[in-house]
Amino acid sequence: MDTLSYKTVSGNKQTANTEWLVIDAEGQTLGRLASKVANLIRGKHKTNYTPHANCGDVVIVLNADKVKLTGNKMTEKQYIRYTGYPGGQRTATAAEVLAKHPTGLVEKAVRGMLPKNRLGNELYSQNLWVYQGAEHKHEAQKPRAVKFEDIK
Repeated sequence: MDTLSYKTVSGNKQTANTEWLVIDAEGQTLGRLASKVANLIRGKHKTNYTPHANCGDVVIVLNADKVKLTGNKMTEKQYIRYTGYPGGQRTATAAEVLAKHPTGLVEKAVRGMLPKNRLGNELYSQNLWVYQGAEHKHEAQKPRAVKFEDIK
């Protein structure tokens, strides 16, 4: 008998049971927070995880301006960008990025942990919401608050 008693289920965007989650970033270490948020956005914590589909949850990160960096990273870590012109390479320290764009540190850290393709762009733009304070505009979606320690 050559038939299988089971079928491999491949999840997709329609079959994914997407949840809205709220995470408070106050006092959390940037890299540890970003890796956990990236796993939630990607859907790696679910049993129906599919690498090529958006099966993850929508994550709202609050108090992104109160995230902490260990050691001397606040003054020594460099964020490099390029303007597109000759000699247009610009650098900024983490403190400068935090002062100019308070949610920028969390957004850059999470984006760097997502795939570098169309799926990663979709996950970043649709499944991640980062806010500076403790207020957000997604109460209609009834997001569930998640403690940082409970995320695997």
